[in-house]
Amino acid sequence: MTATILHATEADIARAVAALARGELVAIPTETVYGLAGLALDPQALAQIFAAKERPTFDPLIAHVAPSPRGARLQALATAGLVDLALLTPAARQSAERLADAFWPGPLTLVLPRAAGVPDLCTAGLDSVAVRMPAHPVAQAILTQLGQPLAAPSANRFGRVSPTTAAHVLAELAERIGWIVDGGPCAIGVESTVVAVQADGECALLRPGGVTAEQITAVTGQPVFKPQTSPLALPSPGMLASHYAPSQPLHVLPAPLATLADLEVRALVQPGDGVLLLAGSAEDAARRLEQLLGTRSPVLTLAPDGNDAIAAQQLFASLRHLDASGAAQLWTEPTTRIDGLWPAIADRLTRASAPRP
Repeated sequence: MTATILHATEADIARAVAALARGELVAIPTETVYGLAGLALDPQALAQIFAAKERPTFDPLIAHVAPSPRGARLQALATAGLVDLALLTPAARQSAERLADAFWPGPLTLVLPRAAGVPDLCTAGLDSVAVRMPAHPVAQAILTQLGQPLAAPSANRFGRVSPTTAAHVLAELAERIGWIVDGGPCAIGVESTVVAVQADGECALLRPGGVTAEQITAVTGQPVFKPQTSPLALPSPGMLASHYAPSQPLHVLPAPLATLADLEVRALVQPGDGVLLLAGSAEDAARRLEQLLGTRSPVLTLAPDGNDAIAAQQLFASLRHLDASGAAQLWTEPTTRIDGLWPAIADRLTRASAPRP
């Protein structure tokens, strides 16, 4: 069986909704990456997600909900059977409400106290649940028509490069799922920011993503911090040391390629290796490598002008392209900027280049 490609039409969205209601899996577009969706409160559907992705059950999922009006978004989480609002302190509720009103629908996930009916498979047995309200119109239409929350981790085999087009999903899961809704390329290109709202209203940054720490602080008036977490009790997806990895080894150059001396380049990059630039001209870099190594190397640049939004949007697609180039190994420039989406890009490249388990 090969997955059926659906499109963003009323008829196809209705087919996707019907499949989900039957407990089947459907890959859907979001503004971040494509998600492998199944009913968030159905243990059998959740088990199918873990099986299709070959995902370990200690890695929790994110539950996605339909759009709702400002001021009513936390209540919508309770009505959907996901969050127990009674377990939120006044300070935590205030911060969560401000974040939901400011960034939903959008690329922010909140980790909040779970309701009693949320299956352990969704939360990895933790007392918290990760929730978000996606901005993609196709995801919103599906969630609204379905009337139930969906768990939707990235629609790829576990640990591999996340998909940002329907073609990426097909390459990863064609024989493992029945349906893929093609909603075009993802606008943001990296997964959502994940924050756990603390009892005092502060936010623990569990995963950088499409909303920056500075934006969160500006909305809540509270600092954002990075917690120390155990690898055996991960409160959020995307926290394992090795993740988002291409099939070929990915290494990080000690400095931007243009600043490395010729001897340094020859000592590291082998003929035909793939190289990912964060900015600058891919053609200039390819010519230099050809002069130094005697053969043409596949080189891509995320954003010639260093635009962080474009770089994030192109990140996973570029990694996939280089991975399919025939190169025996890949290289990426280090991320030195800490503004905008660059921390999220740095996080993905660090995990993609980490030693494989």
